[in-house]
Amino acid sequence: MQLEGRVALVTGGGKGIGRAMALSFAEEGAAVALAGPNDNIQQVAREIRERGGRALSLLADVSDEGSVELMISAVTDEFGQIDILVNNAGIIGPTAPVIRVELAEWERTLSVNLTGAFLCAKHALPLMMERRTGRIINITSVAGLRAYALRSPYSVSKWGMIGLTETLAVEAGPYNITVNAIAPGPVRGPRIDEVIRRRADEMGRPIEEVEREYVEPAALKRMAEEADIVAMSLFLASEAGRNITGQTIEISCGYRL
Repeated sequence: MQLEGRVALVTGGGKGIGRAMALSFAEEGAAVALAGPNDNIQQVAREIRERGGRALSLLADVSDEGSVELMISAVTDEFGQIDILVNNAGIIGPTAPVIRVELAEWERTLSVNLTGAFLCAKHALPLMMERRTGRIINITSVAGLRAYALRSPYSVSKWGMIGLTETLAVEAGPYNITVNAIAPGPVRGPRIDEVIRRRADEMGRPIEEVEREYVEPAALKRMAEEADIVAMSLFLASEAGRNITGQTIEISCGYRL
């Protein structure tokens, strides 16, 4: 029970990595608030409660400051504090060369993936600072560490999240708050399947051929699993990670574009 007595807020907690983290945090004793734009979060909250945990589901748009303020208030009303913030909410964005990306697509991708993390941190940090303790974990990507053709809005949003992580770590450090980023490579599951399908369609190539390009560049010749990201998030959220901050930790099976 590494997180006994703590409260975690996981954005994008209704599916994929977010869902897996929320369930794992609850198993380790945390009360978990899940935020997302659809009813998936309610199902995950039910799963947690059925297993004996405490959970709160909140419909929220992380790109809207008013919605984020209401979300933070709801968490503190229910649980009294926020100890762990996981900025996991994100969208794939368009798959196209820069010259064909619409401005609205660019702005929407950055507003959810990057501005959302900024807003959540902005409104959760004062609560952590007051208590002089906290953990912020930003889910970025290897797309924020190197060039990623045909995915410019997504890549830029993930590069920006790394800069936000390092800046927040310096600002929040004096308050005993750690801020780190996890940069997954391709992670096996429906999300990467959709990414590969869109890329194959854009390039006019077979899906199987494009999928190999997400596996063969990896030193271990495989994709990572959701459980790998969950394990690192638990470590960073726990007492064991108390002296790690300002870092971007890549979990990619040695993936290199």
